[in-house]
Amino acid sequence: MTTPDIERRGAAGGLRASGRTLTGYAAVFGQETRIGGFTERIRPGAFSKSLASGRDILALLDHRADALLGRTKSGTLKLFEDDKGLAFELRLPDTQAGRDLVALAERGDVGGMSFGFIAEDEAWNGETRELRQVDLREISVVQAFPAYQQTEISLRNKPAELSFWESGDVRGMWLETCR
Repeated sequence: MTTPDIERRGAAGGLRASGRTLTGYAAVFGQETRIGGFTERIRPGAFSKSLASGRDILALLDHRADALLGRTKSGTLKLFEDDKGLAFELRLPDTQAGRDLVALAERGDVGGMSFGFIAEDEAWNGETRELRQVDLREISVVQAFPAYQQTEISLRNKPAELSFWESGDVRGMWLETCR
């Protein structure tokens, strides 16, 4: 059995810095986002199972495993759902990446947030995908290019495979995910 690929979506804006702590939203509920040839939205409660599991969820810089910023297991990352979406509080480390991020956040130069997930329960209605339950693996601070600013969701990390373009399967192109 193969492990499902992790998908990543980004969120622009809403990131706040206070000293060495970042707060904001890694995902927003109910906002429709255009991703290639389909629309996607996240249902309220989509992260509840992951958050209740107690599994360690990481905070990364630009989805890079070598740029760890915090984790739920140590308490340096706190995640919770509210009416708006997946909120977070991240105490940044005293590392080069952490210090650089503080400097960028203080200047307002940080692009936004993103999250890595595996869809556990989704529903399609025509060309609209609703994420009902996701297995949250990580959130990431995105330094640049958090696309789809009007919805605060959807950043791609991996270019589409040419075969999807050739076949005309736009849905498959955007569902091709990062490993």
